[in-house]
Amino acid sequence: MKLVWSPETASKAYIDTVKSCELHHESGVAELVSAMAAGWNARFIVETWSQGGATATSVGLAVASSHTNGRHVSIVPDERSRLEYVEALEEAGMSPPEVIVGEPEEAMNRLNGIDFMVVDSQRRDFSRVLRLAKLSNRGAVLICKNASSKNGSSFKWRSVIDDGSRRLVRSVFLPVGKGLDIAHIATSGGNSGSGKVQRRWIKHVDRQSGEEHVIRK
Repeated sequence: MKLVWSPETASKAYIDTVKSCELHHESGVAELVSAMAAGWNARFIVETWSQGGATATSVGLAVASSHTNGRHVSIVPDERSRLEYVEALEEAGMSPPEVIVGEPEEAMNRLNGIDFMVVDSQRRDFSRVLRLAKLSNRGAVLICKNASSKNGSSFKWRSVIDDGSRRLVRSVFLPVGKGLDIAHIATSGGNSGSGKVQRRWIKHVDRQSGEEHVIRK
């Protein structure tokens, strides 16, 4: 199996997220991430969230999971974060996803077959979360948001694929929001990324700056 891109599903999720995030007035990260998750037909979406963090990306992932009929899980560090997260999603008119409270090691032991994951580079343990993730045998798309932060600036994807069971197919850094570092990872359990890769282009327009960003798939 391998990741297969669906532009129609991506477009629907993008438009729905734009409508859902009108009150957030953020940089377009939510819309882009939602379109990618839906376009790759992600069946198991996982994200990390900490108290005080923005929830627009979570709204986008919730929209994407509704289009793919996928499972959406958010990992938070403590009960206080969980309560704030659930309240914020409900205020945004979204049904909160499954929320797991705990440290990365504990949470990741319960999650198998992840094919789309978003972590916050502002969390000190974000790279450890990526290393511990049990990915789908068809591969996965991994995203670090706030990648321009101090913690994320020195991050290298090689650090999360050095066990031999994963292979970096391609990666890209996008100056959207506070920076998105995106990687397509193939796993030894599948043939994701092997052979001839059909490449596609997606155009994303930042609603605040008006700048266009083109992603090659």
